[in-house]
Amino acid sequence: MHTHMPKGYECPFCRIVSGKEKQNNGTKQRDIIYQNEHVAAFIASKWWPNNKGHVLVVPNQHYENIYELPVEMAAEIHRVAQLTAFAMKNTYGCDGISTRQHNEPAGNQDVWHYHLHVYPRYEGDNLYMTKGVFTMPDERPYYAEKLRSWLINK
Repeated sequence: MHTHMPKGYECPFCRIVSGKEKQNNGTKQRDIIYQNEHVAAFIASKWWPNNKGHVLVVPNQHYENIYELPVEMAAEIHRVAQLTAFAMKNTYGCDGISTRQHNEPAGNQDVWHYHLHVYPRYEGDNLYMTKGVFTMPDERPYYAEKLRSWLINK
C-alpha cells in the first residue's frame, strides 16, 4: 500500500501514546482519557465551535489508515469509542454522538495515523458546516477530567 506520509514524518499520535510531549499547543498527556495496551483515547486539540471536547481514539501501534488496520484493532477502537460515547452522554449532556474517520488526502486525512473522531452532538450544532480551530492546552483538561472520571467510575 502506498504511504502518504511525507519523508521524515514525525507522527504526533505515536508520540502521545508513547508518553512524549512537545512544547507546543498539541495533545498533552493530561488530555488522555483512556489508554490500554492496544488503544488510547484523548481530547482532540482541534475543536469545532459547537462540539467542544471531542475525542480521538487511536491504536497505540502505528497504522496509517483503515487499509492497514487489523480487524481486531478496529473492534477495540470501536469498543473504546462506544465507552467514550456513553461518557459524553453522561457528562456533557449532549443530544447525540457522531463518529467519523478519514483515509488518504482525498478522504480528508491529514494525520497519517489511523484515528476515529467521537463528537458530542447538539440539536442545531451545524458540525458539518463549521471549521475546526486549534485549542490551547489549558482549554482541554476540563473535558478530559469529566470523561476520565466517568470512565474510571464505570
